[in-house]
Amino acid sequence: MPDSKPLVTIRGVSKVYERGRQKVEVLHHVDLDILTGDFLALMGPSGSGKSTLLNMIAGLDVPSDGSIQVAGRRIDRLSANELARWRAAHVGFVFQFYNLLPALSALKNVEMPLLLTRLPAARRRRHATVALELVGLSDRASHKPGELSGGQQQRVAIARAIVSDPTLLVCDEPTGDLDRHSAEEVLTLLQRLNREYGKTMVMVTHDPKAAEFGRRTLHLDKGTLVEQGRSS
Repeated sequence: MPDSKPLVTIRGVSKVYERGRQKVEVLHHVDLDILTGDFLALMGPSGSGKSTLLNMIAGLDVPSDGSIQVAGRRIDRLSANELARWRAAHVGFVFQFYNLLPALSALKNVEMPLLLTRLPAARRRRHATVALELVGLSDRASHKPGELSGGQQQRVAIARAIVSDPTLLVCDEPTGDLDRHSAEEVLTLLQRLNREYGKTMVMVTHDPKAAEFGRRTLHLDKGTLVEQGRSS
């Protein structure tokens, strides 16, 4: 079960983009708490603001107004360089199209985030090996992405996301490029990381079946939270 203490606290967050002379408000005064150990699915139609909200939680974008606090730190006040360092230390990313480097083995791809740390090479390799074991791909460590199925590539990407033991995992349409069987394998893995290892997750998805793997679901419509789903 999630902790009663919020890991992410969002208050009055708005986001406005300028397109020429036109101002487009993508998010409108959003308030949201994400508890430690939560698995939140964000749903909504295209253009609803869900990916923008995910990007701001992950420190990839900043609000036009309002505050975002993660693990007690106001990330909306950080400079670009401070945000980059914060992301490297605290956020694991899982994208729709895996973003693996094709010339590197699965093990080397998983090890990539650790190159930003001061860990010696032997410890980096050990951490990457353990992460691949956790996603069930230790027997594919030497394989390059082109030698793996889509589902296996996404599991490698998840191993890469968790290898540095991040505070928060953010997943942007993680099953959007997978068939139903592979999608279920990936979602079951994410659910296991949440329920057995206590990883806090925020996932954007268009798929109601994918959202069911989370602990609760929130819907965005025209930049406003409009509905809250179950929690378990």
